[in-house]
Amino acid sequence: MNIIGIPALVGTYDNYIWVLHQSQNAWVVDPGESDQVIDFLYKNSLTLKGILITHAHHDHVNGIAALKTAFADAIVYGPADAQTAGVEIGLKEGDQLELTPNFELKVLETPGHTLDHLAYYNDNALFCGDTLFTAGCGRKFTGSYAQFADSILKLRQLDETTGFYCAHEYTLTNLKFAYLVEPENPALIERIRTTRIDYPQIHQGAQSTIAEENATNPFLRFDTPAIKAKLLQRGAVDTSESLFKTLRLWKDELDQSGELDHIDLTSLSVS
Repeated sequence: MNIIGIPALVGTYDNYIWVLHQSQNAWVVDPGESDQVIDFLYKNSLTLKGILITHAHHDHVNGIAALKTAFADAIVYGPADAQTAGVEIGLKEGDQLELTPNFELKVLETPGHTLDHLAYYNDNALFCGDTLFTAGCGRKFTGSYAQFADSILKLRQLDETTGFYCAHEYTLTNLKFAYLVEPENPALIERIRTTRIDYPQIHQGAQSTIAEENATNPFLRFDTPAIKAKLLQRGAVDTSESLFKTLRLWKDELDQSGELDHIDLTSLSVS
């Protein structure tokens, strides 16, 4: 299966719309826009077979209607309880989608960012929407912190070789926060040194792997000794919910204050 990321909503939300294609068939994950996706499909003589939605936020679904106009037979899959107009087949944890005879995606329920959030995965790829980002995670909206922590713990149990595909390009900001949280982490320092971001160019292949995220993403590491100690100092208690909540609120505070903008990683050779 070929997988590419098409930039969308550049300069506002900095999304990626993931296009999976094999032979002349294609599937799209979280189309927040449509024009660039339709253009790519037409230029490559691809027929859209399906649209996979992780959750109902507008920057993930606003392209559905135009895509359905252009490819009327495409089936829209998404959360069973979503209020998203256009979802034709609702999914729940344990469901499987056979895109081709040799490429299936399993469904995980990953509430937290929203109550209805799904992830799609197999041994080769994870499409996690806004539950996790490269070196970060989404904000909490309609889900709970307890649910979000449980979802994070689910995802970090996936095979470490699994390719990682999230819905936004926030890597450099997330690495700044990760470094603030865990500056002594050698895997994180190496990631900062070697990370190069070409957004808004089309992205070929995975952004990361579960192994890299487990080693460097603080939101997958919230209960490791070094990070836990800092979170306990910030008022957390020793539960997954409290530790994750304290870490997420710490990030929210810095996002709102703009303080992360002043963290300089150039000495670590980040581009």
